[in-house]
Amino acid sequence: MTVPAQVKKILIANRGEIARRIIRTAHRMGIATVAVHSDADADAPFVREAGQAVPLAGDRPYLDMDAIIAAAQRTGADAIHPGYGFLSENADFARALASAGRIFIGPPESAMRVMALKDTAKAAMKKAGVPITPGYQGNDQSLVRLEKAAEGVGFPLLIKAVAGGGGKGMRAVHSADGFQEALMAAQREGETAFGNPSVMLEKLIQRPRHVEVQLFADSHGNAVHLFERDCSLQRRHQKVIEEAPAPGLSDRLRHTLGVAAVTAAHAIGYAGAGTVEFILDLDTVDENGDPAFYFMEMNTRLQVEHPVTECITGEDLVEWQIRVARGEVLPKRQDELTVTGWAMEARLYAEDPDSGFLPATGTISTLEFGDGAGVRIDTGVETGSRIGLDYDPMIAKVIAHGATRDDAIDRLVGALDATIVSGLKSNRAFLARLADHPSFRAGEVDTGFIARHSADLAGPSLCPAPVLLAAALGLGLPQPGNAAGLFGERPFRINLPAETLVRLWWDGERHVISLRHAGGRRWRVGGLAGVGEVAASRIGRHGLAIDLAGQTLMATVVPGTAAVDVRLGGQSWLIGSRPPRVKDVGGGHAHVMAPMPGRVLAVDVVPGQEVAEGERLLVLEAMKMEHRLVARVAGTIKAVHIATGDQVADGMMLVEFA
Repeated sequence: MTVPAQVKKILIANRGEIARRIIRTAHRMGIATVAVHSDADADAPFVREAGQAVPLAGDRPYLDMDAIIAAAQRTGADAIHPGYGFLSENADFARALASAGRIFIGPPESAMRVMALKDTAKAAMKKAGVPITPGYQGNDQSLVRLEKAAEGVGFPLLIKAVAGGGGKGMRAVHSADGFQEALMAAQREGETAFGNPSVMLEKLIQRPRHVEVQLFADSHGNAVHLFERDCSLQRRHQKVIEEAPAPGLSDRLRHTLGVAAVTAAHAIGYAGAGTVEFILDLDTVDENGDPAFYFMEMNTRLQVEHPVTECITGEDLVEWQIRVARGEVLPKRQDELTVTGWAMEARLYAEDPDSGFLPATGTISTLEFGDGAGVRIDTGVETGSRIGLDYDPMIAKVIAHGATRDDAIDRLVGALDATIVSGLKSNRAFLARLADHPSFRAGEVDTGFIARHSADLAGPSLCPAPVLLAAALGLGLPQPGNAAGLFGERPFRINLPAETLVRLWWDGERHVISLRHAGGRRWRVGGLAGVGEVAASRIGRHGLAIDLAGQTLMATVVPGTAAVDVRLGGQSWLIGSRPPRVKDVGGGHAHVMAPMPGRVLAVDVVPGQEVAEGERLLVLEAMKMEHRLVARVAGTIKAVHIATGDQVADGMMLVEFA
């Protein structure tokens, strides 16, 4: 391919998996690449894969516009791709690049300025005839005016920071009593994350679906949409699983949403990749049974979830971005774009689902992914990488594509079951349960799905016999160079077939399971009621194929030092392989410890105060988000060890109960 003279080298002003994603396409197109990186990322995969790498100094190097432009000039990069970080939607950055004679692989500065703030964006969409959610988008940000506006909108309502996104600066308020506290929290988050405390108010849709449309426009006046994605599976307004196309929409509604997105692009003179996000109100339907929809916001950049659109369309959206930035006409017309199959993406994070999904830190000691048919992995880390609190704790995006929605779900669950992350906690098991949930399989999705099904998603409380069987086989079956298996015992048996004993612990009970080889793949099993003889074989390092009573079970068994992680059908069980230790609580006191490093924003209790279960104790800011720490039991405060403004370390004692 002949590369136009104006784009011979691209500097990528971002990190992690999106940097690697851009590098792949650029190199395929014959375009050289430059990575910029912080000290913490010096050994990251994206730095190795780029043609050149430039270190950046400072506390926030990926936001240092001057340093990034200087790196482009020094390396001869004629274009800059911002990925999907803050610079991707920064109109000042686009202007600075133009002044420096560099191409910004993104939309025009003017379009970004219109869409940068949610209130001005809604005003532009209202003028263009795109439906917007009823609410208040005024410049008067006084408490009196906002309280009056809230009365006009009515409760429940949503407070939203006018800048930024990702759920930051967003609060749902169900009554006037909680409005002021929620407003102050939203304003603080908006100021901290985006440098702008302004908010707007919207009617709170009680049963919303989050559906977004991928659009592209060029500088020649052409615009198309590449169909829609459903991003309704969210937690704290953060997307968890995305899919394309959106399930359960009529052809009429799909067409209407696509037309509305293209209308939005034309209204602001857009060019490049963009995503128009809509809220569907499932409680308000028209005569055709279609839910009402409202414009929510427009992301003037490539989205994290763009791979699902690439899977169903077969198009490389990064290549489209580069072609548009070079001044080319869109690669395809609307009537040339089609949908093939179904795709889903799960965001694998370093976080602890058992502790309110707080971010986890540490070094990844093992990172392996399932690589079956239709599975794509986009990741910025590898075995040995350290996940800290400086950047987003995403480990990978696990993407699955199949002929049907059920095929895509099956492949996603299988890929998650086969994924190995050790060294820190992750949401892998939670994602597998979520994707395999019967209601999700039925397409019954809205933004309240995770909260509504929280009990089911918390993990299994029972351990069926096939799980113990898989654990025993995973530990006891011979492996190359280890005839006795990993943890099995081989007692001496005179004139009897060799037998392997596997001892397991679950919920305080010990299980002793015996395995005797019966020839070929067959094993006689003792110690499990209802299980006599099975056929089993290893698949790779951790996989097992088990034929039990005419049913084939595909399991993943990952041994640890004291337990074995068994994954079967999207569920996970942690079965003890050593006797459990008795925990000595001692002291008689309850302590509230810092779940991560952060800054104390508010302290609500004093020594001697009586508190009820669930009452707020303090507010901690970490990862640019506010975390409310509440009392898990009722009691009396014995001591408070912190004050507002304090920086706290992970595990530091904050509040002590009598």
